[in-house]
Amino acid sequence: MYPFIRMALSMFKTRKLSPLDVFETHVSHHRCWPWDIDLWLELNNGRTLTIYDLGRIPLAHRIGLLDALRTQNWGLTMAGVSVRYRRRIRTFEKFEMRSRAVYWDAKFVYLEQTMWKQDGECANHALYRAAITDKTGIVTPQRVMKAMGIELENPVAPEWVRNWIDAEATRPWPPMQD
Repeated sequence: MYPFIRMALSMFKTRKLSPLDVFETHVSHHRCWPWDIDLWLELNNGRTLTIYDLGRIPLAHRIGLLDALRTQNWGLTMAGVSVRYRRRIRTFEKFEMRSRAVYWDAKFVYLEQTMWKQDGECANHALYRAAITDKTGIVTPQRVMKAMGIELENPVAPEWVRNWIDAEATRPWPPMQD
C-alpha cells in the first residue's frame, strides 16, 4: 500500500522549510519500517522506489513546482528510472535521503536521489526521468520553468546523465514480444 500517512507527515514537516532554488538539494530523514522490508529483513527494492516519493514530492513543493502544477492543472509522472543498489538498509535503520533536479531537456526533467546510511555510506542512487503533463501530453520543461518564475537556459547534462539518456534512446519501444 502507498505510504499516504508518511507522505502527509513529510509534507507537514516540509511546509515551513525555506524555498529552494531549482537545483538545490532537499534533505529528509526516514526509517525502514517492518512493512518496508523483504524476505531478507532489509528495505525492499520496490519499496525503495516508493519511499523516494517522500523526497521528490517535498522537493517539488520547495522549488515551487507543486504550485505551478495546481495553478496550471498539470500532472507529474515518472517516465523512467535507473537505480544502483550498493548497501542494505535493515529493519528500523534510519537513513537520510537527498533529492535534487540535475538537468532538463526538451521533454523531461532529470532528478537524482540518494539514500545514505548513518555511517555515511551511500545505500543506493537513483536517476529519474520525470514528465509534466496536461490534457494534450507532455508540457515542455521550459514552459514549466516559466510557470514557476524561473528564467534559466537548459543546463548542461552531467556526463553520466547524458550517457543514460543516450542508452535509453537505443532501447526498443514497445519491447519485443516472445
